[in-house]
Amino acid sequence: MTPITDPTELGTILGVWAHPDDETYLAAGLMAAAVRNGQRVACVTATRGEEGSMDEEKWPPENMGEVREKELMRSLEITGVSEHTWLDYRDGTLKEVDAAEATARVRTFIEQLEPDSVFSFGPEGMTGHEDHIATEQWTAAAFEEAAKPGARLYWATATPEWAAEFASRLDQFNVFFNIDGPPVTPLDELAVYYELPPEVLALKMNAIEAHESQVEGMIAAFGRDFFSEGMKAESFRLGAKR
Repeated sequence: MTPITDPTELGTILGVWAHPDDETYLAAGLMAAAVRNGQRVACVTATRGEEGSMDEEKWPPENMGEVREKELMRSLEITGVSEHTWLDYRDGTLKEVDAAEATARVRTFIEQLEPDSVFSFGPEGMTGHEDHIATEQWTAAAFEEAAKPGARLYWATATPEWAAEFASRLDQFNVFFNIDGPPVTPLDELAVYYELPPEVLALKMNAIEAHESQVEGMIAAFGRDFFSEGMKAESFRLGAKR
């Protein structure tokens, strides 16, 4: 398989994610480039990340939903994405959400937007987070029910080379929860592989840093150059096509 390397080939894009910042780490470059190409890009976020305090003294848990909402809005502003919707589920509870209801809500976005490309997590949730896994299940079901002919569903993944260089270091912050590392896909099996041009990478880094409550500790521990190197490419495998 020869992966797509030019965002213009992706047409109208819909991203469906669990928490504020998921879309930034995994697809901010693609989104930013597509917006600048004049493509329509929309993003759906299931929760406001209320359980995501990394420092309860600096970031009191009771304020995290408001904090992370503002961070995501700033991040999307940086990437240029103006179409965004919250599903307003509670962080950490998505496996308990009625799957039929959630699938129907995602299906509505697919029906209205008629995306050519839908981006989300794969079945393992990229990091093993149960909220990610539930989000993928809704998205895959909604895609199967409502995607237009020719549409494609893309699942976030990593290359083996990326995992070898970055996964163990990131997991010092428990990024991968109860799994050994991210899913990996060899380059020649990827459906999308986007190496960010310098100006797009700069936008992505600014968008990541907008999620201050989530990344300040990691940036302090690893340095901005580590993050920039780790975020310079975005990889997706094909989940489904119509």
